[in-house]
Amino acid sequence: MATTLKLSEYRLLCFDVYGTLVDWETGILTALKPLLAANDASTKFSNEHLLTVYHELEAAQQAETPSMQYSQLLATVHPKLAARLGLSSHAPTDAESRAFGQSVGAWPAFPDTVDALRRLQKHFKLVVLSNVDRESFAATNAGPLQDVPFDLIVTAQDVGTYKPDLGNFEHMLRRVEDEFGVKPEQVIQTAQSQFHDHHPAKKVGLKSSWIVRPGAIMGNRGEELYDWKFETLGEMADALESEQ
Repeated sequence: MATTLKLSEYRLLCFDVYGTLVDWETGILTALKPLLAANDASTKFSNEHLLTVYHELEAAQQAETPSMQYSQLLATVHPKLAARLGLSSHAPTDAESRAFGQSVGAWPAFPDTVDALRRLQKHFKLVVLSNVDRESFAATNAGPLQDVPFDLIVTAQDVGTYKPDLGNFEHMLRRVEDEFGVKPEQVIQTAQSQFHDHHPAKKVGLKSSWIVRPGAIMGNRGEELYDWKFETLGEMADALESEQ
């Protein structure tokens, strides 16, 4: 499945952020600790179980309320997760659910991310296509991503739907062609999630680079689609530099 095409033949990388550049699984698990502790359940569930249930609820909420701002969507999912897990001794308060929704900007970047982005931007335009809202991404960019500059930022808030909706990708492609003169065949969708990114990217005709992030749980699919495959973004930057 891997391609013999060169990364350096392309002009633009379109990134998923949370799961690819930012360790959203660690971020979510950390943000869930107060709820678990309040219910004396800190060691009751495996991380895999927590993330699997969370991802299912998040995807369902995104489909049900596609125009809901991401921080509010997380706050809405929080009590549903508590109920699904049977955490009934202390149901989350509205304030606790809001805190969960506002945790996004504190989710940590992967250790290789910032250096890799700075190396990749020497060759590519860098675009964000994220399922969050503008305020949450701004907090991430100013904090964990250390103000790495992106050429274009497109959030679910801008589009009014969440990936894997094809409209998000089509919106991004119109913008990059209008603003940079970059055609779809010059774009590489760069992401961890098969569900959110690689499968829909293929449907709109994009090449994609799978940043596997070994051990990742959320966003996996039985059928793995990609043109390039790397364990980290740093490995992708290494591969680009080896071509030059």
